[in-house]
Amino acid sequence: MKYIAEYRDAKLVQKIIEEIEKTITKHWVIMEICGGQTHAIMRYGLDQLLPEKIELIHGPGCPVCVTSLELIDKALEIAKMPQVIFTSYGDMLRVPGSRENLFNVRASGGDVRVVYSPLDAIKLAHQNPDKQVVFFAIGFETTAPANAMSVIQAKSQNLDNFSLLVSHVCVTPALRAILSSPSNRVQGVLAAGHVCSVMGYWQYPPLANEFKVPIVVTGFEPLDIARGVLMAVKLLENGEYKVENAYPRAVTYEGNRPAQSMIDRVFMECDRKWRGIGTIPSSGWSLRPEFAEFDAESRFSVQELQSEESPICIAGSILQGLKKPIDCPAFGSSCSPEHPLGATMVSSEGACAAYYRYTRRSGVEKPVTSVISSQEDYR
Repeated sequence: MKYIAEYRDAKLVQKIIEEIEKTITKHWVIMEICGGQTHAIMRYGLDQLLPEKIELIHGPGCPVCVTSLELIDKALEIAKMPQVIFTSYGDMLRVPGSRENLFNVRASGGDVRVVYSPLDAIKLAHQNPDKQVVFFAIGFETTAPANAMSVIQAKSQNLDNFSLLVSHVCVTPALRAILSSPSNRVQGVLAAGHVCSVMGYWQYPPLANEFKVPIVVTGFEPLDIARGVLMAVKLLENGEYKVENAYPRAVTYEGNRPAQSMIDRVFMECDRKWRGIGTIPSSGWSLRPEFAEFDAESRFSVQELQSEESPICIAGSILQGLKKPIDCPAFGSSCSPEHPLGATMVSSEGACAAYYRYTRRSGVEKPVTSVISSQEDYR
């Protein structure tokens, strides 16, 4: 496919790998923030192509994975209500709550529907005036503008049967929490390009300076990631704690200002609980008071619902880069994509799912997909 093949070209990637090998002199621990980057790393075997002195660890960059258990359980309670049409992106339906998931609710008669946009939920609300339509608004900053637009439309249209169950989380506070942890191992960061395409990367220089950690904005193709690692290694080797952009075709320093204004109009900062990690101050968004009528938590009185995480799942340690999926005794045995214990296994961007699909586990070898630029890769 045009404009993709060149970013999956094996020869170009190998040249960058060779330059990394010539540059690196020490062992460095680099965290990629985004689950999409994790999957690309595992799919194309970049973790095996890179020099052994580079250790890649995986951050909390999967919004499905970090959506708190309590919010999942709240979604399940709302979805069971007979007057509700509960809408969500498809990857949320299999995420386990305390006892079940949204697929189970649908199988038991709940009206749970997959949509591709919150605006689809707006249409459903118009088409079903006798029902309450709820959209599960999860995601990082990337999905927030569309969710904000849906609320603005609902308010302008006096749509009183539409609401959001909001689970927005923000990257910068989570990164700060990881870097400030006494157990932090991160020496360099690959920032998520799609988040930065909306928010820019003007928030990162203070973090890089405060924690003495270089941050490089990267994309999601093998060449993007390899280039991001090279830039991070050069900064680390030179002792420079700067922010650089390896994804200029999609990201600017300022980001998308109109999208940021849309977010600020509808949402405000709030403390947010991250699954497996706990509450991170000012790490999420909630609806502003002027849009409180569209808050599904208050509309359906589920604010006080509390849940406890499974003691077996180590997703929290994985999301903080402290452990890897293969460190979990349940990985590949009692925890699999078919029977997940936690969201890092069920999510399409989860680190556990990436390891299960692309790498070795429990002594079973899985072939690593090579970096290729053939048409076969795009089918």
